[in-house]
Amino acid sequence: MADDTMQLVIIRHGESEWNKLNLFTGWTDVDLTDTGRKEAAAGGRALKEAGFDFDMCFTSLLKRANHTLNIVLDEMDRVWLPVTKTWCLNERHYGALQGLNKADAAAEHGEEQVKIWRRSFDVQPPALEPGDERDPHVQDMFRDVPQDQLPYTECLKDTIARAWPYFEENIKPQMEAGKRVLIAAHGNSLRALVMQFEHLTPEEILEVNIPTGVPLAYTFDKDWNIVDKHYIGDAATIEAKINAVANQGKAK
Repeated sequence: MADDTMQLVIIRHGESEWNKLNLFTGWTDVDLTDTGRKEAAAGGRALKEAGFDFDMCFTSLLKRANHTLNIVLDEMDRVWLPVTKTWCLNERHYGALQGLNKADAAAEHGEEQVKIWRRSFDVQPPALEPGDERDPHVQDMFRDVPQDQLPYTECLKDTIARAWPYFEENIKPQMEAGKRVLIAAHGNSLRALVMQFEHLTPEEILEVNIPTGVPLAYTFDKDWNIVDKHYIGDAATIEAKINAVANQGKAK
């Protein structure tokens, strides 16, 4: 890596228990499946084989992202790296959809409506009722987050409104100081960052699908122009994973 460039790698967590069941997950704190753990391990090996190294890591508060990061770092023999955890990198909160099957929802409401809920820029799913067991305001995980910042539902625009300022305030300065950064997070919180990195429109980000467990490497110049962007791993496997993500909301 040239001295005047900056390195960032992002990785979406491996398959979770609710990914496998095709359920809306959001902030529900489910763990990885065996497949998800294998995906994370493969991602870590691919990074090591490609010669990547890092100085610091960031992840969400949710265990599927935390465990993905732990496995990646274990494969790279970098478990000792500093890790910062923040709710700002959590998945989008799917509100009252959390726990529902995506295909069942598509059969009931139509594939287009489900795609709008899942992937639109500024349309929120139905909100949770305050005090619902899925409400972050009543969950221990978020007890240190100001109550007025916690959502009852979110669209991608809402996710950007927390993830991007966090990046600008906490990660960007570290990268500009020469730190090599790894972020392990979620499909929508990572899409929030990708949209800003790549200056995508709301229509363009709708069609971006980030595969599980596959590292995506960015190299930026000093003005934050993208010099290089590529997934790390087997090309055919990556393409199949991207297509699988795109097809999750379709009725069966």
